[in-house]
Amino acid sequence: MPFIEHVSDPDLERLALDRVVPALLAHGFCAVDGLLGRPAGDAVLRRVTELHRAGALQDGRLAGSVPGVHRARSIRGDQIAWVGGSERGSEAIGFLLGRIDRLVSVCASRLGSKTIRERSKAMVACYPGNGAGYVKHVDNPNRDGRCITCIYYLNKDWSATEHGGVLRIFPEGKPYVADVKPLFDRLLLFWSDRRNPHEVQPSYATRYAITVWYFDSEERAEAKRRFRAAAAAPGDGSSSSSSTSPKIRHQDKILPNF
Repeated sequence: MPFIEHVSDPDLERLALDRVVPALLAHGFCAVDGLLGRPAGDAVLRRVTELHRAGALQDGRLAGSVPGVHRARSIRGDQIAWVGGSERGSEAIGFLLGRIDRLVSVCASRLGSKTIRERSKAMVACYPGNGAGYVKHVDNPNRDGRCITCIYYLNKDWSATEHGGVLRIFPEGKPYVADVKPLFDRLLLFWSDRRNPHEVQPSYATRYAITVWYFDSEERAEAKRRFRAAAAAPGDGSSSSSSTSPKIRHQDKILPNF
Protein backbone atom coordinates (compact mmCIF):
# COMPACT_ATOMS: atom_id res chain seq x y z
CA MET A 1 0.00 0.00 0.00
CA PRO A 2 1.50 3.38 -0.95
CA PHE A 3 2.69 5.62 1.86
CA ILE A 4 2.43 9.37 1.63
CA GLU A 5 5.03 11.84 2.82
CA HIS A 6 5.17 15.60 3.05
CA VAL A 7 7.14 17.27 0.27
CA SER A 8 7.33 21.05 0.35
CA ASP A 9 5.36 22.83 -2.37
CA PRO A 10 4.36 26.40 -1.49
CA ASP A 11 1.45 26.59 -3.96
CA LEU A 12 -0.06 23.33 -2.75
CA GLU A 13 0.45 24.34 0.87
CA ARG A 14 -1.45 27.59 0.30
CA LEU A 15 -4.20 25.69 -1.50
CA ALA A 16 -4.46 23.18 1.34
CA LEU A 17 -4.46 25.75 4.13
CA ASP A 18 -6.56 28.45 2.50
CA ARG A 19 -9.19 26.32 0.75
CA VAL A 20 -9.15 22.57 1.27
CA VAL A 21 -8.88 22.32 5.06
CA PRO A 22 -11.48 25.03 5.78
CA ALA A 23 -13.91 23.54 3.24
CA LEU A 24 -13.57 19.98 4.57
CA LEU A 25 -14.08 21.13 8.15
CA ALA A 26 -17.03 23.41 7.33
CA HIS A 27 -18.81 21.53 4.55
CA GLY A 28 -17.22 18.08 4.27
CA PHE A 29 -16.11 18.48 0.65
CA CYS A 30 -14.00 20.72 -1.59
CA ALA A 31 -13.57 21.06 -5.37
CA VAL A 32 -10.26 22.33 -6.79
CA ASP A 33 -9.92 23.34 -10.44
CA GLY A 34 -6.68 23.41 -12.46
CA LEU A 35 -4.83 20.92 -10.26
CA LEU A 36 -2.23 19.90 -12.84
CA GLY A 37 -2.65 22.32 -15.72
CA ARG A 38 -3.54 21.37 -19.28
CA PRO A 39 -0.27 19.68 -20.45
CA ALA A 40 -0.06 17.33 -17.47
CA GLY A 41 -3.82 16.79 -17.42
CA ASP A 42 -3.70 15.91 -21.13
CA ALA A 43 -0.99 13.32 -20.42
CA VAL A 44 -3.16 11.68 -17.74
CA LEU A 45 -6.14 11.66 -20.08
CA ARG A 46 -4.09 10.05 -22.87
CA ARG A 47 -3.04 7.23 -20.55
CA VAL A 48 -6.58 6.64 -19.32
CA THR A 49 -7.96 6.50 -22.86
CA GLU A 50 -5.15 4.09 -23.80
CA LEU A 51 -6.14 1.79 -20.94
CA HIS A 52 -9.77 1.99 -21.99
CA ARG A 53 -9.09 1.24 -25.65
CA ALA A 54 -6.79 -1.65 -24.72
CA GLY A 55 -9.62 -3.32 -22.80
CA ALA A 56 -7.92 -2.91 -19.42
CA LEU A 57 -11.07 -1.65 -17.69
CA GLN A 58 -13.43 -4.25 -16.25
CA ASP A 59 -16.92 -3.96 -14.79
CA GLY A 60 -16.86 -2.61 -11.25
CA ARG A 61 -18.30 -4.84 -8.54
CA LEU A 62 -20.53 -4.09 -5.59
CA ALA A 63 -19.34 -4.41 -2.01
CA GLY A 64 -19.41 -8.03 -0.92
CA SER A 65 -20.03 -9.44 -4.38
CA VAL A 66 -18.42 -12.69 -5.43
CA PRO A 67 -15.57 -12.55 -7.98
CA GLY A 68 -16.85 -13.60 -11.37
CA VAL A 69 -20.45 -12.70 -10.54
CA HIS A 70 -21.38 -9.34 -12.04
CA ARG A 71 -23.58 -6.83 -10.28
CA ALA A 72 -26.73 -5.25 -11.65
CA ARG A 73 -25.85 -2.45 -14.05
CA SER A 74 -28.80 -0.50 -12.67
CA ILE A 75 -26.78 0.03 -9.47
CA ARG A 76 -23.26 0.62 -10.73
CA GLY A 77 -22.41 1.06 -14.42
CA ASP A 78 -18.73 1.96 -14.46
CA GLN A 79 -15.71 0.03 -15.73
CA ILE A 80 -12.51 0.22 -13.69
CA ALA A 81 -8.82 -0.68 -13.45
CA TRP A 82 -6.45 -0.35 -10.48
CA VAL A 83 -3.22 1.51 -11.26
CA GLY A 84 -0.24 2.15 -8.98
CA GLY A 85 1.34 4.84 -11.10
CA SER A 86 4.72 3.11 -11.41
CA GLU A 87 3.69 0.84 -14.27
CA ARG A 88 5.32 1.39 -17.64
CA GLY A 89 3.34 3.99 -19.54
CA SER A 90 1.54 5.25 -16.42
CA GLU A 91 4.05 7.91 -15.43
CA ALA A 92 1.48 10.68 -15.85
CA ILE A 93 -0.86 8.95 -13.41
CA GLY A 94 2.08 8.61 -11.01
CA PHE A 95 2.68 12.36 -11.29
CA LEU A 96 -1.00 13.01 -10.51
CA LEU A 97 -0.87 10.74 -7.46
CA GLY A 98 2.24 12.50 -6.19
CA ARG A 99 0.48 15.83 -6.52
CA ILE A 100 -2.57 14.64 -4.59
CA ASP A 101 -0.31 13.00 -1.98
CA ARG A 102 1.45 16.31 -1.35
CA LEU A 103 -1.85 18.16 -1.04
CA VAL A 104 -3.33 15.63 1.40
CA SER A 105 -0.11 15.45 3.44
CA VAL A 106 -0.42 19.17 4.20
CA CYS A 107 -4.07 18.78 5.16
CA ALA A 108 -3.62 15.63 7.24
CA SER A 109 -2.42 17.12 10.52
CA ARG A 110 -5.12 19.78 10.44
CA LEU A 111 -8.18 17.56 10.15
CA GLY A 112 -8.76 16.61 13.75
CA SER A 113 -7.65 13.31 15.26
CA LYS A 114 -7.15 11.44 11.98
CA THR A 115 -3.73 9.91 11.28
CA ILE A 116 -3.40 9.77 7.50
CA ARG A 117 -0.30 8.00 6.21
CA GLU A 118 -1.50 5.61 3.49
CA ARG A 119 -3.77 5.49 0.49
CA SER A 120 -5.17 3.03 -2.00
CA LYS A 121 -3.99 2.54 -5.55
CA ALA A 122 -5.74 4.67 -8.14
CA MET A 123 -9.07 3.44 -9.43
CA VAL A 124 -9.34 4.50 -13.07
CA ALA A 125 -13.03 4.56 -13.98
CA CYS A 126 -15.08 5.06 -17.12
CA TYR A 127 -18.82 5.47 -17.43
CA PRO A 128 -19.32 4.52 -21.08
CA GLY A 129 -21.97 7.08 -21.93
CA ASN A 130 -25.00 4.79 -22.24
CA GLY A 131 -26.86 6.31 -19.31
CA ALA A 132 -24.74 4.45 -16.75
CA GLY A 133 -24.40 5.91 -13.28
CA TYR A 134 -23.96 4.84 -9.66
CA VAL A 135 -26.86 4.98 -7.22
CA LYS A 136 -26.66 6.82 -3.92
CA HIS A 137 -24.10 5.16 -1.62
CA VAL A 138 -21.43 5.75 1.02
CA ASP A 139 -17.82 4.83 0.28
CA ASN A 140 -17.02 3.75 3.83
CA PRO A 141 -20.20 2.86 5.75
CA ASN A 142 -18.54 0.22 7.97
CA ARG A 143 -15.31 1.82 9.24
CA ASP A 144 -12.94 0.11 6.79
CA GLY A 145 -10.35 2.87 7.24
CA ARG A 146 -11.10 5.09 4.29
CA CYS A 147 -11.09 8.68 5.45
CA ILE A 148 -10.84 11.02 2.44
CA THR A 149 -12.07 10.30 -1.08
CA CYS A 150 -10.23 12.16 -3.87
CA ILE A 151 -11.64 12.09 -7.41
CA TYR A 152 -9.77 13.63 -10.35
CA TYR A 153 -11.86 14.32 -13.45
CA LEU A 154 -10.71 14.19 -17.07
CA ASN A 155 -13.66 15.34 -19.18
CA LYS A 156 -13.17 18.21 -21.60
CA ASP A 157 -16.04 20.36 -22.89
CA TRP A 158 -18.42 18.65 -20.49
CA SER A 159 -21.99 19.94 -20.34
CA ALA A 160 -24.03 18.69 -17.41
CA THR A 161 -27.21 19.58 -19.29
CA GLU A 162 -26.24 17.54 -22.35
CA HIS A 163 -23.98 14.85 -20.90
CA GLY A 164 -25.28 14.39 -17.33
CA GLY A 165 -22.73 12.59 -15.15
CA VAL A 166 -22.96 15.00 -12.21
CA LEU A 167 -21.76 13.74 -8.84
CA ARG A 168 -24.37 14.74 -6.27
CA ILE A 169 -23.37 14.84 -2.60
CA PHE A 170 -26.00 14.64 0.16
CA PRO A 171 -24.11 16.09 3.17
CA GLU A 172 -25.35 14.54 6.40
CA GLY A 173 -27.49 16.89 8.45
CA LYS A 174 -27.36 19.70 5.88
CA PRO A 175 -30.45 21.23 4.20
CA TYR A 176 -28.88 21.10 0.74
CA VAL A 177 -27.19 18.86 -1.76
CA ALA A 178 -24.10 19.73 -3.79
CA ASP A 179 -23.76 19.02 -7.52
CA VAL A 180 -20.21 18.63 -8.85
CA LYS A 181 -19.62 18.54 -12.60
CA PRO A 182 -16.85 16.12 -13.71
CA LEU A 183 -14.79 18.81 -15.44
CA PHE A 184 -11.30 18.33 -16.87
CA ASP A 185 -8.45 18.89 -14.34
CA ARG A 186 -10.83 19.20 -11.37
CA LEU A 187 -10.10 17.44 -8.08
CA LEU A 188 -12.92 16.72 -5.64
CA LEU A 189 -12.15 15.81 -2.02
CA PHE A 190 -14.73 14.69 0.55
CA TRP A 191 -15.06 12.64 3.73
CA SER A 192 -15.47 8.96 2.83
CA ASP A 193 -17.76 8.00 5.70
CA ARG A 194 -21.48 8.38 6.32
CA ARG A 195 -21.20 12.16 6.33
CA ASN A 196 -21.26 12.17 2.51
CA PRO A 197 -23.70 9.86 0.74
CA HIS A 198 -23.35 10.55 -2.98
CA GLU A 199 -24.41 9.37 -6.40
CA VAL A 200 -23.19 9.57 -9.99
CA GLN A 201 -26.09 10.63 -12.16
CA PRO A 202 -26.57 8.94 -15.56
CA SER A 203 -23.85 9.80 -18.08
CA TYR A 204 -24.62 10.22 -21.76
CA ALA A 205 -21.04 10.70 -22.93
CA THR A 206 -17.85 8.83 -22.02
CA ARG A 207 -16.91 10.01 -18.52
CA TYR A 208 -13.45 9.43 -17.06
CA ALA A 209 -12.27 9.83 -13.47
CA ILE A 210 -9.47 8.61 -11.19
CA THR A 211 -10.26 7.96 -7.52
CA VAL A 212 -7.94 7.36 -4.58
CA TRP A 213 -8.82 6.85 -0.92
CA TYR A 214 -6.68 7.99 2.00
CA PHE A 215 -6.77 5.91 5.16
CA ASP A 216 -7.01 6.78 8.83
CA SER A 217 -4.28 4.49 10.16
CA GLU A 218 -6.00 3.54 13.42
CA GLU A 219 -9.34 2.78 11.82
CA ARG A 220 -7.65 0.82 9.04
CA ALA A 221 -5.66 -1.28 11.54
CA GLU A 222 -8.83 -2.06 13.48
CA ALA A 223 -10.63 -3.03 10.26
CA LYS A 224 -7.82 -5.44 9.42
CA ARG A 225 -8.07 -6.98 12.89
CA ARG A 226 -11.81 -7.49 12.44
CA PHE A 227 -11.26 -9.03 9.03
CA ARG A 228 -8.63 -11.48 10.30
CA ALA A 229 -10.82 -12.45 13.26
CA ALA A 230 -13.81 -13.07 10.99
CA ALA A 231 -11.70 -15.08 8.54
CA ALA A 232 -10.36 -17.25 11.36
CA ALA A 233 -13.74 -17.89 12.97
CA PRO A 234 -14.75 -21.58 12.55
CA GLY A 235 -17.95 -22.60 10.82
CA ASP A 236 -18.75 -19.24 9.27
CA GLY A 237 -18.70 -20.52 5.72
CA SER A 238 -15.87 -18.21 4.74
CA SER A 239 -13.72 -19.10 1.78
CA SER A 240 -10.06 -19.87 2.34
CA SER A 241 -8.87 -16.59 0.86
CA SER A 242 -5.23 -15.73 1.43
CA SER A 243 -6.06 -12.03 1.74
CA THR A 244 -5.52 -10.49 5.18
CA SER A 245 -7.02 -7.06 4.48
CA PRO A 246 -10.61 -5.89 4.24
CA LYS A 247 -11.65 -5.16 0.67
CA ILE A 248 -11.90 -1.62 -0.67
CA ARG A 249 -15.46 -1.61 -1.82
CA HIS A 250 -14.15 -0.89 -4.66
CA GLN A 251 -35.87 17.08 -1.58
CA ASP A 252 -33.37 19.59 -0.53
CA LYS A 253 -31.94 22.85 -1.70
CA ILE A 254 -29.05 22.51 -4.12
CA LEU A 255 -25.88 24.51 -3.63
CA PRO A 256 -24.66 26.49 -6.62
CA ASN A 257 -23.16 23.99 -9.03
CA PHE A 258 -19.40 23.52 -9.12
